[in-house]
Amino acid sequence: MHKYIALFRGINVGGSGRLPMKELVALLEELGAKNVRTYTQSGNAVFESAEKDQAKLSGKIAAEVIKRHGFEPHVLVMGAEALEEAIANNPFPEAVDDPSKLHLGFLASVPKNPNMEKLESLRTGSARFRLIGSVYYLHAPAGVGRSKLAANAEKLLGVPMTDRNWRTVSRLQDMSKE
Repeated sequence: MHKYIALFRGINVGGSGRLPMKELVALLEELGAKNVRTYTQSGNAVFESAEKDQAKLSGKIAAEVIKRHGFEPHVLVMGAEALEEAIANNPFPEAVDDPSKLHLGFLASVPKNPNMEKLESLRTGSARFRLIGSVYYLHAPAGVGRSKLAANAEKLLGVPMTDRNWRTVSRLQDMSKE
């Protein structure tokens, strides 16, 4: 069995894309997942599966959500070791003390032609970012909600992304070790 983290984008936000966590757990279990646990209503799950192909697993999950709930969320499935690596590579270790200001954008793949120049031009104040492999790290001391770096990152990186703050990333790490 392989330990996975599934990150869903676009569920249970603003009244659209409703997917209760109990139903998500049942859906994952029906796809063969074991020891399924969720964190927050916005779509984070830790589970074990015999499936080796993460992209295939992601596709199966998205297809089941479409079939059962009528919408297609972006689903990123990664191995627990990939989450560990993302945490270990954090280029802003001093920012973990304020976990709501440090965000990790998990990308569907490594960007081939990211527009780093344009991203840099959007940087204001003390905000800073780094792209390491398929993870976009953003430290926004003034808040992510007002950050142009946060708002434009996916478009400028050219790869689907789902974002989590450090508190959520840390909790998912803890859950993957339980």
